[in-house]
Amino acid sequence: MVSREELKTNFKKNGRIAIVGASLAGLRAAETLRREGFEGKLTVIGDEPYEPYDRPPLSKQVLSGWVKADHTTLPRLHNLDDVEWKLGVAATGLDIRNRQVKLADGQSVDFHRLLIATGVRARPWPKKEEAALDGVFVVRTCDDAQRLQERLDSKPRHVLVIGAGFTGSEIASVCRDRGLTVTVTERSEAPLIGALGATIGSIAGELQRQHGVDLRCNTTVIALEGDAQGRLRRARLSDGTTLDVDTAVVALGSIRNTEWLRGSGLAAGQLGVACDAGCRAFDLNGIVTDDIFVAGDVARFPHPLYGYQLIALEHWGNALNQAEVAAHNMVNNEADRRPHISVSAFWSIQFGVNIKSVGLPPFATDVAIMQGSVEQHRFVAAYGYKGRTVAAVSVDHGRWLPYYEKQIASAAPFPPSAPAYDNPAPIHVMPANFPRSGVPSTTPTIALTGHVPGELRATYLEPSPMTPEKAVTESPAEHKV
Repeated sequence: MVSREELKTNFKKNGRIAIVGASLAGLRAAETLRREGFEGKLTVIGDEPYEPYDRPPLSKQVLSGWVKADHTTLPRLHNLDDVEWKLGVAATGLDIRNRQVKLADGQSVDFHRLLIATGVRARPWPKKEEAALDGVFVVRTCDDAQRLQERLDSKPRHVLVIGAGFTGSEIASVCRDRGLTVTVTERSEAPLIGALGATIGSIAGELQRQHGVDLRCNTTVIALEGDAQGRLRRARLSDGTTLDVDTAVVALGSIRNTEWLRGSGLAAGQLGVACDAGCRAFDLNGIVTDDIFVAGDVARFPHPLYGYQLIALEHWGNALNQAEVAAHNMVNNEADRRPHISVSAFWSIQFGVNIKSVGLPPFATDVAIMQGSVEQHRFVAAYGYKGRTVAAVSVDHGRWLPYYEKQIASAAPFPPSAPAYDNPAPIHVMPANFPRSGVPSTTPTIALTGHVPGELRATYLEPSPMTPEKAVTESPAEHKV
């Protein structure tokens, strides 16, 4: 058995690290650990039976038929033959005191340091009987994408997409490319409103309608109805209409995979696992832990450009960068640790245009078209907050986006100076019109126990029940700020 002194002086050789989560963040963290000289026992745990695979292609190339779902495996950039892979078994609990991860098969994995990278899962349709109808889908895993691709190959008569965030909009785009009839319902006034705001989202709405989408904003689905054989046949909407549909794709956002951490003593809930900029997780009392790290979609971290608020990002690039920072910090001394404070970025292809973003648009209150033409769906919009540039979005005009990224990183004034000749004159600043974010009331309430300062501790209270309809209408935006 390795002594504490041996472990302290030579952790890279004698330590044990467990990574819970075998997707992009988990894989890149494992590679970084080996690349940084960690030779100890490394175990990667994942609830899916597959090797880590890429998720962005699932709602794009896979549904379009360009790529098969089982051909999205992520390439390995470092030899991981000596890693212990526990795939197809979920983590069900964390015992911090004894440094063990409990697994669904009854086994446990010992660790000296732990990385939590459990990501998110698709938010299902809340009414279980309706969600079980043949023809109701979500898209998060490769199995999900495979099933939906097969349904789209069968040329359904009418596809209903519930939710017009990026996933829902990309799926609607694929359906139109396939020549399918598609209706999109969105409870807000415009598509992509949680990510881009209503001002730019309304432009995305025009784009959808121009491509033949029956887009219904300020509208929710009240019920999905099936026939006697359990096949989807109708959808009843809040505008009083009934649609004859045989396929429905639920795109109502995601749920962070933190339930397995309940009772662990970590600050983990439906908004994610809180951590510092070095990716070290907070405990329930808000004290940073020394040996438990978090990365990817499940992490909530502070960013100095955005008022040190705890933010969670479901972005491919963020998962990659944060995993590398977390892994580096797990095996290096405090003086050599790095912060995760890069400017975030994401992209989407839908309805023939490429949408790219840098920074955090939902942090903004204002927006201005800086370059290009809205009418031609080829432009750059900058986002501002209290006179500072905090984000930018390009639509088929990504050439200049690195310039705006530098403006964001340097806290440049808003609106920034345009870098090229195709800027409107004058530049008009408009409200960005982001919705007020609703937080589902299923989040456990935190209370304090004890009466004297030395005994005060935080504790969970049981959450109050929540109706299915409320759970849908209050689903968080894809960017969490």
